[in-house]
Amino acid sequence: MRVLLTGAAGFIGTRVAVALTAAGHEVVAVDGMLKSAHGPNAQPPPDVQQVDVRDAAALAPLLNGVDVVCHQAAVVGAGVDTADAPSYCSHNDFATAVLLAEMFAAGCQRLVLASSMVVYGQGRYECAEHGLVDPVSRTRADLDAGVFEHRCPLCGQPVRWRLVGEDAPLRPRSLYAASKTAQEHYALAWAESTGGSVVALRYHNVYGPGMPRDTPYSGVAAIFRSELEAGDVPRVFEDGGQMRDFVHVDDVAAANLAAVDASLDGFAAFNVCSGRPISILEMATELCETRGDALPLVTGQYRSGDVRHIVADPARAAEVLGFRAAVDPRDGLREFAYAPLRG
Repeated sequence: MRVLLTGAAGFIGTRVAVALTAAGHEVVAVDGMLKSAHGPNAQPPPDVQQVDVRDAAALAPLLNGVDVVCHQAAVVGAGVDTADAPSYCSHNDFATAVLLAEMFAAGCQRLVLASSMVVYGQGRYECAEHGLVDPVSRTRADLDAGVFEHRCPLCGQPVRWRLVGEDAPLRPRSLYAASKTAQEHYALAWAESTGGSVVALRYHNVYGPGMPRDTPYSGVAAIFRSELEAGDVPRVFEDGGQMRDFVHVDDVAAANLAAVDASLDGFAAFNVCSGRPISILEMATELCETRGDALPLVTGQYRSGDVRHIVADPARAAEVLGFRAAVDPRDGLREFAYAPLRG
């Protein structure tokens, strides 16, 4: 198939391009080469065209003969402050709206959308007495006292995390999350109105070689790696017990290949995860021990609005797409301890 791949020069897009090409697909690779993602002087690789997805005139001719669009291009990260909102809205949501309009004009009816686990908000929790509950936001008094777990809204007792399935409500808690949720909503409306097909891949904590270095928008794995390279130790917030699912970038590429090869109707969302959750402290410790460095420092500090636990259910992706992550996070993190990062 002929696949238009946006964000093709990025951390994930690069690996998706390799997977698609190796499987025999013809890849039309584009990237806007944003300075925030690639640096001030970066040039597109020889096989990637520099195209801003918001530019309909530049995008339209590239869609000729395209069977599937694999849309990775986005501004990522939780954001620093509300001044980031226009950037997220423009590069993520407006760009997706332009892409969908041009796909309709070109007669292309299949989209694979890079979404994110951030659409789930604070995750899924269960109270021992009241079952599944939507916990109240953590109070500053609890956080200051070192009580980091959410509480049941009915009895006030701590609740336990549970796996988040794709049918969970979408409750974005950051600017980035709001933009990813909007992307999904635009794609769903497009599929409903045009009869098109959308596979939304909700990536969990992606890591691996070529990950961007420490910036305010980096993932926690890259931040910890950057601290180690600087001769420092990772500083772990709260008590380090925050549970996450770290998924290797090559597994993310494999999920995209499975989505491109799938023949699904309408809109469908899938968690892209390892299925092997670990805590933030375990992740930091794995990096430190592999490198022979001092163990991470648990600071007890916290950031308002941080999500305590968010752990995905991998069952639907396995059942429908046939996707199962191949890389155990502990194996992948040992590799990542010395893997090259993007400057």
